[in-house]
Amino acid sequence: MLASEWHGAPAVGSRRLHKPPPVRVICVTSGKGGVGKTNITVNLGLALAHRHKRVMLLDADLGLANIDVILGLQHSGDLSHVIDGERTLEDIILTGPAGIKIIPASSGVQHMAGLTTAEHAGIIGAFSALQERLDVLLVDSAAGISDSVVTFSRASQAVIVVVCDEPASLADAYALIKLLNRDCGLQHFHVLANRVTQLRAGRELFAKLLKVAERFLDVNLSFLGTVPEDPKLQKAVKARQAVIEAFPGSTSAAAFQRIAAQIESWPMPAVTGDLQFFIERLIDTDPSDEVSAL
Repeated sequence: MLASEWHGAPAVGSRRLHKPPPVRVICVTSGKGGVGKTNITVNLGLALAHRHKRVMLLDADLGLANIDVILGLQHSGDLSHVIDGERTLEDIILTGPAGIKIIPASSGVQHMAGLTTAEHAGIIGAFSALQERLDVLLVDSAAGISDSVVTFSRASQAVIVVVCDEPASLADAYALIKLLNRDCGLQHFHVLANRVTQLRAGRELFAKLLKVAERFLDVNLSFLGTVPEDPKLQKAVKARQAVIEAFPGSTSAAAFQRIAAQIESWPMPAVTGDLQFFIERLIDTDPSDEVSAL
């Protein structure tokens, strides 16, 4: 479906026979900062959009947000204005390349980095009122083990943990998985290796993390794939573009397409957890069904 069709209303007198598919909500996170998590979120979103998915990106690194910067977009409102009651989520939505929708957060605003659990839950709850038709919501969380990372991970149906070939990255990824598993009951994590020089190196990183996790935790780790070190990706970053748009024939762009194909093949999970995004919409996204249920 084209991006221009997102807001298209159904024909007069049309009758839906089936409910639309639920929104797939994926949290992209990492134990350590600087591993390329936001770049991965942006390019995966675009790769899914190229596969005819209606995609929204939520910048959930609330105090150090930069999805808009990476894509060279300007905004007049962000999540800090929603928290303060000055704007609604609908007011701040940006449209990026390939028609993807973006909810920007603030950068360098200290109180946004220290929101309470209730304020995080308020952001999550606000999504149920959105009118956008979506297939995928990608949540770019902060790095580390802060309250916001825990909240957004618990509110998602799948968690992607990004690692790179650094001892601190693996150690912090394990600490994050341990916290989400033992304190929040999350058991399945998808691991993505970023900025590796060889495909084999990505598998080796995953094997190291898997070995320790299987020994000490009750978790299921899946290898999502590898994004190679690519000069074209760095060139795209400097130009404030996504590599999948700027250099679609590059090795990193091809990797994002492969990973997007994997994500597309995942089974759609049932509604679970205590803080689900789109909780009403996961059950039913068409207000007309309320009338037929009366």
